[in-house]
Amino acid sequence: MKPLIDGMLTGLFLQLALGPVFFYILGITAGSNFINSLFAILAVTLADYIFIVLSLIGIGTLLQEDKIKTIFGILSSIILMLFGLMIFYKGFIFINNVDQIGSIVWTPAKSFTSCFILTISSPLTLVFWSSIFSAKAIEKNYIKKQLFIFGMGAGASTFLFLSFTMMILSLFKSSIPNMIIQILNCIVGLVLIYYGVTRTIKTIKSK
Repeated sequence: MKPLIDGMLTGLFLQLALGPVFFYILGITAGSNFINSLFAILAVTLADYIFIVLSLIGIGTLLQEDKIKTIFGILSSIILMLFGLMIFYKGFIFINNVDQIGSIVWTPAKSFTSCFILTISSPLTLVFWSSIFSAKAIEKNYIKKQLFIFGMGAGASTFLFLSFTMMILSLFKSSIPNMIIQILNCIVGLVLIYYGVTRTIKTIKSK
């Protein structure tokens, strides 16, 4: 039970470092409803658990090779920028021509698929989780089974944090004008593009 709670607390703390996936789901919530957001959150949680299991198996060490890390780093950055451009473009079109519907029509399937692709396209997360597990194995003297339980708790924190945050946003969304929502979509798109560009620069510099 202790590794599970430790995993959830660690995961919730890590959620405070808001990343591109958070802002992407924020755009889905602002542009549609909580049901679509929930499917997006399920996709992110599934991808996180896949990374956690692979890290525990030890596959994450393969990505510590500089050449492989560079390839995946640039690839994930390009995907991130493409998603950002898509969201920004749709919001920008709407703002400049209100008569033309520029917002993305989100569905549970589209939300799940796009978020899964966005999350799974950054396999360098394997290196991150591998580092976390290594640190916990040393700090807490966790054995393999306890690390697995810790990982399950850490993964669950993603679902809990995102679900709570997006549910609160969806409750207040009805009182927000559609124009403001589309401006928010533009901001979300720019944030994703920023993450993609900065990640590309860091990847190239680390070569």
